[in-house]
Amino acid sequence: MVSNNSTNHFRHIDYIKITVFGFALAALWSSLHTIILPLRILDLVSEAQKNTYLGLLSGIGLILAMLVQPIAGAISDRSGFGWGRRRPYILVGTVLAVFFLPGIGLFDSFTVILIVYCLLQISSNTAQGPFQAFIPDLVPEGRRGRASGVKGLLEMIGGVALVRLIAYFMGRYFAGEGSPWLWLSLAALGIVLLITMLATVFTVKERAGAGGAQLPLLPTLYKSFKIDVKASPGFILFLVSRLLILMAMATLQRFALYFLMDVVGIANPAEVAGDLLIAVGVCLVAAVYPAGRLSDRIGRRPVVVFSGFLGALGILLLLFSHSYGYIMFCGALLGISSGAFISSNWALATDLVAKGEEARYLGLTNLATAGASALTLFTIGPAIDFFNAHSPGLGYEVMLLACLIYFIVGSLLLMKIKGRS
Repeated sequence: MVSNNSTNHFRHIDYIKITVFGFALAALWSSLHTIILPLRILDLVSEAQKNTYLGLLSGIGLILAMLVQPIAGAISDRSGFGWGRRRPYILVGTVLAVFFLPGIGLFDSFTVILIVYCLLQISSNTAQGPFQAFIPDLVPEGRRGRASGVKGLLEMIGGVALVRLIAYFMGRYFAGEGSPWLWLSLAALGIVLLITMLATVFTVKERAGAGGAQLPLLPTLYKSFKIDVKASPGFILFLVSRLLILMAMATLQRFALYFLMDVVGIANPAEVAGDLLIAVGVCLVAAVYPAGRLSDRIGRRPVVVFSGFLGALGILLLLFSHSYGYIMFCGALLGISSGAFISSNWALATDLVAKGEEARYLGLTNLATAGASALTLFTIGPAIDFFNAHSPGLGYEVMLLACLIYFIVGSLLLMKIKGRS
């Protein structure tokens, strides 16, 4: 069982116990957003409107994620269950997510799939908000960079290895070989969610009845989104910086498959998108844990700022060539950038949260995480279609320029945060 008494009692296996659920969450959303939903959208809407409808679908669901995660975190912070503040919500949220997941394949109506997607966002974020507080709850302060590195590593393995399997299944589905390939994809995601949830619930030990002061529902909802600038200086600036950099990453993830179809001219974009994810993922996995360890030694900001400028370099190079090999090279640079960002930025977040409200503040990071995806989909998706209508491929050039700006400005903002981090 995970102990929280001292640095000496926190073992290597404990890093995995408190972060393994992130493996499943990353696999779920990477698979849905990168492969499954873009191909399901092609079943439901016209080719000319695919970017707009994908943006609408994901954007509405992500707004819900922005609302649910801080609220679930705030309620969790104030809970006092006998078996902990976090695990009851992880259990309930995961069971509901597994229940809703088959709806992605059951229905052939855009409206119904939108509703299912929103319910999936609500349930999974009910689990994710409390889950994220394990690091500040249980990990000694001097090891949080390492813990964030393990968390990022598991998330990347989940978001790459399983997504490659899903890409293979959905490639067969895209080729017209039947709906069983879609159901295999959804079943694999559901099984991984259940296994990692059970591992978390049964192996992580929390302090019983350690919740904060109880508040009525309405004050809790209001307080969920309140940021105390005295208790957590720099947190607002951190959120804005995180929002911009994640907007760049979300844009690339969401529209990569259509970019490969429309600009590179790949015949089977699902499988090539999987190859690109492997290129990104290998470099990301190689960088994520060392970057977390490095942030424990030299501070969080230098590592995060480096990651942002490296991402900008990858985008700049991508503007000049669209060949298969060149795209894979740029993907490798972006993978290193993402790996360094994921662990060091999350370690910075755990340093900046207010004491006693860890789950709520880390839930507020989803204003940047989900907000980045929502803003990207509501703006970039329609913009791609608009500019492509004027000149084929122009929309994707606008997309890349926007990503370049996001990386640079987000990195510069982070340099203004004062303090040890």
